Amino acid sequence: MSKIIEVKIGEFRPVVFFECGEVSVRYGDYVIVEVDRGMEYGQMVSEDLIKAEIKPENIEGKILRIATVQDLLQVEDNRKKAKEALKTCTAKIEESKVEMQITQCEYSFDGSKIIFFFTAEGRVDFRELVKDLAKIFRVRIELKQIGVRDKARIVGGYGICGREFCCSSYMKDFHPLTIKMSKDQNLPLNPSRISGVCGRIKCCMAYEFSVYREYAKDLPRVGEKITTPQGKGRVIDINILKRYALVDVGEGQVSKIFFNKHNDN
Repeated sequence: MSKIIEVKIGEFRPVVFFECGEVSVRYGDYVIVEVDRGMEYGQMVSEDLIKAEIKPENIEGKILRIATVQDLLQVEDNRKKAKEALKTCTAKIEESKVEMQITQCEYSFDGSKIIFFFTAEGRVDFRELVKDLAKIFRVRIELKQIGVRDKARIVGGYGICGREFCCSSYMKDFHPLTIKMSKDQNLPLNPSRISGVCGRIKCCMAYEFSVYREYAKDLPRVGEKITTPQGKGRVIDINILKRYALVDVGEGQVSKIFFNKHNDN
């Protein structure tokens, strides 16, 4: 089986699989990779070689070498050129009045392509814009529409927890998120409390979801009628981790009923 690792391509692109062949790489190494139409720069983000079977069509290419000092200087030069390209593209968009907002851009490692990342409300016809940019830069131009979560990852920032966004600091990919995760964790369904800066449900909703779901299996639900030492009553609140329920037993009395510790086995 081929030796496979995960590499984050460029500055703002996703994590993909590459064959490392005979090249010895470690977590955090910067590498130069061979792709379909040239060479790219990236960073190894898998802790070790991928041992699971990866379908050949999911492997993007192979590792050519560990990045040299000269390679890193070229990457830095590309970053500087990308800043100027971003200004030029923004001016062209304002001039052409295309309904789109450029978020960021980057050069491919070999300088043969510039990728512009943008957000828009719907589909955008940017064919004329691509032609204009190709005439200016004389390289291949790619405009990539992204969603608000991708924008947050690219732009970066800090959440209300005081930490750097999970998506821009360590996450390799986005978790599937649903409002049910908030409900099952007994969190307030207030959009301002459960939404991140991107306006979508916070990524951290997925971290403990499976634990809450498992711990809640043998607990009553809010609204359910149960029998307590004080008589029958209706559950009005649940604390999943502390494993108790608040039960309205009538006549203004609320009883706190504790349940046995969850059996993890």
